[in-house]
Amino acid sequence: MSAAKLALIDDQEDVRKALAEMLGVFGYKVDSYANADAFLGGTNRPSCIVSDVRMPGLDGIGLVRKVAASPLNAPVILISGHADVPMAVEALKAGAFDFIEKPVDDVKLVASINRALAKSAEQQDLARNMDELNARFERLTPREAEVFDLVTRGLTNYAVASELGISVRTVESYRAQIMEKMQADGLAMLVRQAIRLGRLAA
Repeated sequence: MSAAKLALIDDQEDVRKALAEMLGVFGYKVDSYANADAFLGGTNRPSCIVSDVRMPGLDGIGLVRKVAASPLNAPVILISGHADVPMAVEALKAGAFDFIEKPVDDVKLVASINRALAKSAEQQDLARNMDELNARFERLTPREAEVFDLVTRGLTNYAVASELGISVRTVESYRAQIMEKMQADGLAMLVRQAIRLGRLAA
């Protein structure tokens, strides 16, 4: 497994060097920047961003908002030597993953980075799974989609047949095709899929 790539942003060179060296010891690949604008102007796509809050130009909270509105999709951990409760609240409301006060505790920072990377990987897996589920549903014919909706709403085969003006045997055939295309092992899984697809209220 390749090392996770981090972007480290701090306008204090000594802090930047010390943190980069420490994170390197823990096995991360670190790219350092003196300010947020330098990072945003580059092509680096890190797995996680560690940034100071107060910097010349764009500050850390502004960076969090920029990253959230971009395709970067990387968690941002903010660090600050001038931390106060309102600033921490603002940072977290803006979308920061964590807010850590300086002097930075190495163990606390590494633990936060690992949590951020784990959560990011989980979100990517969920997004991939959702893409796969949407692709399966798109393979259903319009009639199969109708049957899918009625079945997951709890209608029996007889009720579906009556609703659509088709035979029960035909409904059974559609259900079998739907189960196969949706890769569902039963009605309960089909219902969960309908909820995830937004076709059924939870």
